[in-house]
Amino acid sequence: MRRLCAIPGVGFLTAHAVVSAISDGQQFGCGRDFAAWAGMTPRENASAGNRRTRGVSRQGESRRRKLFALGAATLMRNARSRDDRAAQWRRGILARHPMKVAVLAQAAKTARIVWAALTSGNAYAAPERG
Repeated sequence: MRRLCAIPGVGFLTAHAVVSAISDGQQFGCGRDFAAWAGMTPRENASAGNRRTRGVSRQGESRRRKLFALGAATLMRNARSRDDRAAQWRRGILARHPMKVAVLAQAAKTARIVWAALTSGNAYAAPERG
C-alpha cells in the first residue's frame, strides 16, 4: 500500500481498496484489463473486423472507479489552476476535452499505473518533465 500511495492521485483509501480487492494484480493480463474491471474503459462492439468504441460503460467495480475518479479530479483541478506544475499530458488533455472526460482519462491512466506497480513490485518513479 505504501508503494501505491506514492502515485499521484492515489491515497490511503484507494490503495487499501485496490490491495484488498486484487492483492498483487496477477489475475489481470494487462493494465487495460484492470481498468476495464474497474469500469474505466470504453465499451467496444466488434463484428467482421469492424471495431467501434462507444462511451465508458461504467460497468465494473463502482467503488474503486469512484476512488480513482476522486483522485484524478484533484489532479486535473490542480493542473487547471497551477499550469506550471501540471504535466504536459494533463495540460494537453484539458485543452482538448471537457473536464469530466479529462478526469476519466486521468483515472484510467492512474489505474494502469497502479496495476503496473502492483505486478512489478517496484516503487513508482515519476516521469521526467519535458
